[in-house]
Parts: sequence; structure tokens; C-alpha cells
Amino acid sequence: MGKIRLGILGGGEESLIGILHRVASSMFDKYELVGGVFDPEHQKSLNFAKKLQLNPNRVYKDLDDFVQKEGQLPESERIQVVSVLTPNFLHFPMAKQLLENGYNVICEKPLTTTYEEAKILKQTQEKANAIFAVTYTYTGYPMVRQMKSMIKNGEIGKIQKVDVQYYQGWINPLIHDKEKRAATWRLDPEKSGISCCIGDIGTHAFNMAEYVTGLEIHEILADLNYLYEDNPMDIDGTVLLRFSEKIKGVLRASQIATGEENNFTVKVYGDKGGLKWEQENPNYLYLLKEDKPLQVLKPGHVYNSDFSLEGTKLPPGHPEGIFDSMGNIYLGIANAINKETKFEGAYPLLNDGLRGMNFIEKTVASHKKGNVWVKMKD
Repeated sequence: MGKIRLGILGGGEESLIGILHRVASSMFDKYELVGGVFDPEHQKSLNFAKKLQLNPNRVYKDLDDFVQKEGQLPESERIQVVSVLTPNFLHFPMAKQLLENGYNVICEKPLTTTYEEAKILKQTQEKANAIFAVTYTYTGYPMVRQMKSMIKNGEIGKIQKVDVQYYQGWINPLIHDKEKRAATWRLDPEKSGISCCIGDIGTHAFNMAEYVTGLEIHEILADLNYLYEDNPMDIDGTVLLRFSEKIKGVLRASQIATGEENNFTVKVYGDKGGLKWEQENPNYLYLLKEDKPLQVLKPGHVYNSDFSLEGTKLPPGHPEGIFDSMGNIYLGIANAINKETKFEGAYPLLNDGLRGMNFIEKTVASHKKGNVWVKMKD
């Protein structure tokens, strides 16, 4: 089959996330980047497209222009899937318009700025019968997929405790300066939604807790930190989790953990053993048993699951990083578009984004109600 024709909204020259998506989409030779809207300023989009050696006729002024002109092309030439890499507040209107016009969608997280918007998107996707992926990037790591497979196969027994942590320190230089924190879009509810830390990185931890365990979180109790009275958005938080009466956990997320870079750690403990994975050392999955020495599993070896090995591109001993993780997600989306899906969990679904938005809102509600338990279901 020919390559899948990919379009991108956002992700221009100054975007960190843009290069991640472009590299990821190129990894398995499944996609061809055709065009899109890379910047609100059309000339900047054209200049950027020239560097990428794209046809300027496929670089559009805005989404309306994109939909109108792409729709006039023969189906064999038309863009098939669009990656939405814009700020949070644009995710919902753009994704909805794309779905309504027959496009498959890849969307950055958080899915929307409100849970209600996320539910509308879910209904729109079901009506359109389209592929929709939310890029919870870390689910693409081979050893995270190995972790999921081992837990599903019962190798650590019945789950008893889940501990997820995501610590960064990036906002420290901004949060202590009144003018800087007021000018940061991440701390603007109009652009980011009601949460900064939980919405940005806490939702990754929430998704990972459900992804690797195969369980859903039913109740949460949150305590958030805003640090300054004039700051409307959380920048730190701790959330207690209840998967069931007997299975509980904790989620810790911070953007003021001074000196931390991207310290995302996932730990799951069962009655027969435990598993631990660290994003800053993604090649190592630690298996803990009470009666055995610590075991370290690494990607590329035959002892790993088929799901882990499918996303392993290098021989053992060569590091696989975040580009590879995102690349594996794009591979899963391509397989779905081509109706060649092999593994459950090959890419995060719209429903994962929907649950992430619900988690953000329930976390903020739990904190504002006085740190009380809140049910995840409506």
C-alpha cells in the first residue's frame, strides 16, 4: 500500500513538539508529510514548508482554507490523517471540524480544555467512524509495553499498589516573577484549561497508571499547590487513587521540583512481584521479587513480548528514546488506518483523552471541595 498522506496543524519552526511528530511519522516509512497549516501567519508557514521541501500549494492559510481546498482534490491525493499540534484551546474546534470533514485525527494532549468538549469529540468520532489517537507519548516505549504485557500475563500476580510520579522544575524561573507568570500561556486558563501541572504532565501519569495495569481508576482525592494567590493554575499536586476497594495508588506531579528535568517514574506492585520503569532511563525495566535478586529487562531481547519487540528498532544495547516512542504510536495509527492492527494498546485512543480530561476536572474539583474523595464517573 502507498504511504499515508499526513497533514499537520501547528508544529512550526519554533515548535519543540513539531519536530518530534515529524521524526516519529517518518520512522517506519508509513507516512508522507504533504502539507497543512504550520503557523497562524501564512508566510511563516510557507517559509517553513520550503525548508521541508513541501509543495506550497498544500500549505494553507487556516483550517477553513485547508478543508475547502483539500476537499476539492481527488480522494487518491487528499490528506488522510491530520496531526493537531496547536495550543490546548484549539484542539477541540480543530479536531471536531476535521472529523466532520472526513479526516482521521492525531491530537496532542490534553485532548481538549473541558470534559464536556471531550465528550462531544467522542460522539463526533463515533459518527464519523474515524481513527482518532491522543499522543500520550510514553506508552510507545518498548519497555513500557513489556511492562503492560507482563502485568496482563500475571507475572507480578494480583496488583496491590500503583505509584506514578512525574516531576519537572521548568516553571521555577517563571512562577516566582509576577510579570512572567502572568505572561505564560500555560498559566492562562483561557488557553490551557483549568489546570497546568495536572493538565500537562499529571494526565500522562494518570494515563500510564491505567495503561500498564489495564485497570480504571474509580475515585480520586487531590491536593494541589498554586503557590501564589494571583496564579490561577496548579503547578504541583498529589492525588490519591482508588482502582477498587483493595487496589490503591498515588499520583505525584510537579513543575516546581527544583532541578528535575523529566522524572517520570512508574511502579506497580503485585502479590508476587513488582515492576518499575523510569522515563529518564527508558531502556531498563526492573523486576522485583522477594525471593530473588533484582532483575533488569532491556529492549531487543527474545525474552520480551511480541508487542515490545514490534516497537524495538535497534539491537540490544542501543538506547531508544522519546522519538522512538512517538514513532511507535504513529506506527500503531498507520496499522489502524490500513486495517492491519496487531496489538491492543498500539496507540492511545480518543477515550484515553476523554478519561484524561475527566481526571483533570475531578482532580481540581477534589481540591476545591476541601481535598475530598470524588468519583470519576458522572
